[in-house]
Amino acid sequence: MERTQQGPRARYREQTRAEIKDVALRQLAEGGGALALTRIAKEMGLSGPALYRYFANRDDLLNALIRDAYDDAATAMARAAARSTRDAHGTRARLHDLAEAYRAWAIAEPHRYLLIQGAPVPGHVAPADTLERARAVLGPFLPLFAAGEPGAAVATTVDEMTAWLAADASVGAWVARYAPEATGAPSSADGTTTAAGDVRAASALAGAVLAWAQLHGSVSLEVAGQFAGMAHQGATLLGAQMELLADAFGLE
Repeated sequence: MERTQQGPRARYREQTRAEIKDVALRQLAEGGGALALTRIAKEMGLSGPALYRYFANRDDLLNALIRDAYDDAATAMARAAARSTRDAHGTRARLHDLAEAYRAWAIAEPHRYLLIQGAPVPGHVAPADTLERARAVLGPFLPLFAAGEPGAAVATTVDEMTAWLAADASVGAWVARYAPEATGAPSSADGTTTAAGDVRAASALAGAVLAWAQLHGSVSLEVAGQFAGMAHQGATLLGAQMELLADAFGLE
């Protein structure tokens, strides 16, 4: 009986929270990052105190939007990875598939992309649990670079990632979750044996971090309209960057 009585109330609460988030996203899109709870409440016909029954404050609402954006982006990337694997694409082609999926999500959801990759509201600090969500977005890149053979151009980065793996167990767990095949005798990028970690795991991590840097740089410029008036297309530039990265890691 109690479950029946609570069910409708719980559903109504979730529906109202979803509506609040929709209005907030529209406000962010229209206002260049401004978010005012009083305006949201007014648009929905709620009083300020009533709105606070659903979100404790502005940061609570922003945190919910950020979590949702990361989760949606991660879902888009996971689907792209599964589709690329199903189509039996090579590792280099899979890198392009993932990069284009990242770019496509950002262009389709520009205000949400800027919410998680920019500084949406001055002074706001994203919740700690967004770290795992951000890693889920990049996770599908890890197995691609675990299969690579990093060259001299990225050797220093691989060594730095080896040290990071040794210093932070959560990073190794992240790599193991998405690239369990990244195992073997521990060695550094120059081939010398070390207790710091496995070169394949370090390669996976280095590639994913470098891919993120390339993606963020190119896609953020495009989403912000910085390519307007220039002759190139965003997809062309990103494709060239991924080719250079694939060459650096010897992806086939």
